[in-house]
Amino acid sequence: MKDMQSLPELSQLSHAQKDELILALWQLVGSLEARVQALEGRLALNSTNSSKPPSSDGLSKPAPKSLRQRGQRPSGGQRGHSGSALRQSAHIDHVVLHHSAPECTHCHAVLLDHEAIEQRQVFELPVLRAQVTQHRLMRSTCRCGAVHLGAFPTGINAPAQYGPRARAFAAYLNQHHLVPLERTTQVMRDAFGLEMSQASVQAFGQQAASALSATVQAIGLAVQAAPIVHADESGIRVRGKLQWLHCLVTPTLSWLSHHGKRGAQAFEALGLLAGVRATLVHDGLMGYKTLECTHSLCNAHHLRELVFVHERCNEKIWDNWAQEMIDVLLQAKAEVAQNNGPLPHERQQWYEQQWEALLVRGERFNPAHQHTGAPTGKRGRQAQSKAFNLLARLRKYRHDVWRFMTDKDVPFTNNLAEQALRMAKVKQKISGGFRTEEGATTFFTIRSYLATMNKQGADLMGCLLSAFNGQPIQPNLAP
Repeated sequence: MKDMQSLPELSQLSHAQKDELILALWQLVGSLEARVQALEGRLALNSTNSSKPPSSDGLSKPAPKSLRQRGQRPSGGQRGHSGSALRQSAHIDHVVLHHSAPECTHCHAVLLDHEAIEQRQVFELPVLRAQVTQHRLMRSTCRCGAVHLGAFPTGINAPAQYGPRARAFAAYLNQHHLVPLERTTQVMRDAFGLEMSQASVQAFGQQAASALSATVQAIGLAVQAAPIVHADESGIRVRGKLQWLHCLVTPTLSWLSHHGKRGAQAFEALGLLAGVRATLVHDGLMGYKTLECTHSLCNAHHLRELVFVHERCNEKIWDNWAQEMIDVLLQAKAEVAQNNGPLPHERQQWYEQQWEALLVRGERFNPAHQHTGAPTGKRGRQAQSKAFNLLARLRKYRHDVWRFMTDKDVPFTNNLAEQALRMAKVKQKISGGFRTEEGATTFFTIRSYLATMNKQGADLMGCLLSAFNGQPIQPNLAP
């Protein structure tokens, strides 16, 4: 940092020089004040007022804050929820009778009339141990001297090997429940008595991914043709370098894949996003805007940004426009849900008028920063405030912001895509990243299939078992 020049002797300065000095000091104070405000704003960013994940909040986590209005949902189980309390089963494996003393305590006669008056059930796991099936190849000799040999079934090709259920369960633990390799081998040893190596568990995942590759490709094409598609991306670590996990999802289908780039280059290489022609719901990444389809923006992002502006930019002191924007968006969301579809044209016009008025108010208090002509040492456009940039986007893409109100079945947020990325982030938090490209491809292939089957209510363990049996259960690909 350069040493500040000493203050000149003011008595020797002319009026013009004093005016020039005051102007310079005024500009310096203004730039320092803007810089302090920007740095304070950067420090104030957290998961409640920006797109930062909760894991970045550290130990000083912000107090929980919900934009949901009070009274919308009572506490406890919701109406229509079936619950998961343990209930007695009609299927009984063992019955244990508990008699009283064999003789009457009064007359000492033998008790003969027995009646069950109450029953209680205990649900317990059987002793879990692997079953070993030995396959013997038989040789038969005819009287004429001819020798005949039997044949091992398809897939029985080693002196000792793991069966499809053992391989499927190991892959189920490691790939779906994100149990690390070493701990997966411990579970297999402690629960089933199988001394399984980490290399074997890794190989099982690769076998499952190979068997499911064609199915996942079909899932991707089906998502591409859906009337409403959710898209998102998130950074992941592969071979110690930053790459990007991309997802395309619908309420019943999930497709995930990774690429070294985030935007248009990745879209072209992955070969699916460019083919979306219906409505694409996303978070506003500029790469999505180049796609030839109808766009809908995630309003969860807008709500968080408006919370930041309201709390940090003194909007609640001078004008409450940011909070009122939050209220209008949430009011429209509730009305769309109550209407079970797009709002009537009159209500759409009413919300358009409210939105325009709020945009004008926000822009009046957040004008563009004008270049003063003084040298700043920085090239490029003049940096604008978060509030100004947010208002500019909300105005430019206002139809995409309000798509949930005008188009049938378009959601208010992009939460469906964000949920699809969540388990990959958990995987990275547990393992620190993927050591190889093949490991990343294996995980995202299996994840695409299991996430899809989970949405469709399938038995995931049974689905993996079908893959190891060579006939994967196929998802319903209808939109």
